[in-house]
Amino acid sequence: MAIPSRRALLRTFSTGAVLSAARAALPHGAHAQAAGPETTTAQLGYVTLTDAAPLIVARARGLFAKRGMTDVTLVRQPSWAFTCESLALGGEGEGIDGAHFLTSLAYLLSLGRAADVSTKVPLNILARLNTNGQAISVATKLSPLRARLDASPLKAAVAGNAVNWVGMTFPGGTHDLWLRYWLAAGGINPAKDVQTATVPPPQMVASMYSNDLRMTCVGEPWPEEIRRKGIGYTACQTGEIWQDHPEKSFVMRADWVAKRPRAALALTAAVIEAQQWADKAENKAEVAGLLSRSNGFNAPASSIEPRLLGNVDYGDGRTVKDSPARMKFWAGHASYPFQSHELWFLTECMRWNMLPQRMDTRAAIAAINREDVWRSAAAAAGVAASDMPAGTSRGKETFFDGQVFDPADPAAYLNGLAIKAAAS
Repeated sequence: MAIPSRRALLRTFSTGAVLSAARAALPHGAHAQAAGPETTTAQLGYVTLTDAAPLIVARARGLFAKRGMTDVTLVRQPSWAFTCESLALGGEGEGIDGAHFLTSLAYLLSLGRAADVSTKVPLNILARLNTNGQAISVATKLSPLRARLDASPLKAAVAGNAVNWVGMTFPGGTHDLWLRYWLAAGGINPAKDVQTATVPPPQMVASMYSNDLRMTCVGEPWPEEIRRKGIGYTACQTGEIWQDHPEKSFVMRADWVAKRPRAALALTAAVIEAQQWADKAENKAEVAGLLSRSNGFNAPASSIEPRLLGNVDYGDGRTVKDSPARMKFWAGHASYPFQSHELWFLTECMRWNMLPQRMDTRAAIAAINREDVWRSAAAAAGVAASDMPAGTSRGKETFFDGQVFDPADPAAYLNGLAIKAAAS
């Protein structure tokens, strides 16, 4: 397929005028609050996962209203596919304006490459919602193989076996990419050696219980629920694969941000305040309670709070307290949308032929990543300049198997991977 030029790609996103107009109109600091948002209304979607906490906390604690967004509605989404369709409709079309969303899926949907979605929906990433906080679970029947961070003990179990259902939440989504990375690092080709099923997060426990799934990757609290019900054990936390990896993002439709830049800033400032509050250890119990009472969670606070604190029972005899792989909402610049992290997601999607290897990644990131909104919102929320990242890259990233991703040379990373899909 033809690789679009930077200009053509920006035109596809309708951001030639949109991006420049939005950034020109973007207010800073106190000016944003003085002018007030262009609207008080926004429809925001969330999937029942612990990392939806910043949106739920911001609504429950009145932080959206504090910023002038007095009519923010949180709308539960049963799956990521449903969220994509809701974003395509938009808030004015009985859908949603923004969402708690898989970071990599924000790119696939914006580029028109999201699986089984009939349209492209240009999005803006305004903030990262969290780092870490997902897990890979293995069915109890496979526990004698003792697959943990090293997946290689599973090679014999999957070889020549026609029923190796591996559950993830959306093709090309973050859970899909963590699972693929883990399997490939263990010498198992996820494109050939296993069969993959798409399962919405709230249905993951039931799907593993019915013996359809042998392995899953999903966000909390569902891995803990799998362990508690004795269906499977936690092989690894995804933060052990890549320490402090990016996970979900707060996204808004790009046309919504262009028309309402002050409202976008207000929403982002409220989310940042919620992240700061939710990341404090003394507030974790309240966060767990808020989530458990939210529409559709169907998980008790007792299944949410321990892993929020980093207290993990893996279900195979291992336990850890205050795990460094715990979910973070603010610490370590968890809220800032590093462009280097989004480049990794794009590179991994190229690895599995979900995106063309010769695409213009710089243009895609320029169109979707709105770290400028984040910085203005952080200033409005009172974050000191010294507490903000100095640049848009976190630098080289090292994975558990020794692979190094250098955002200055993503091709070297891609070429150095032993297992990947054949080039299309």
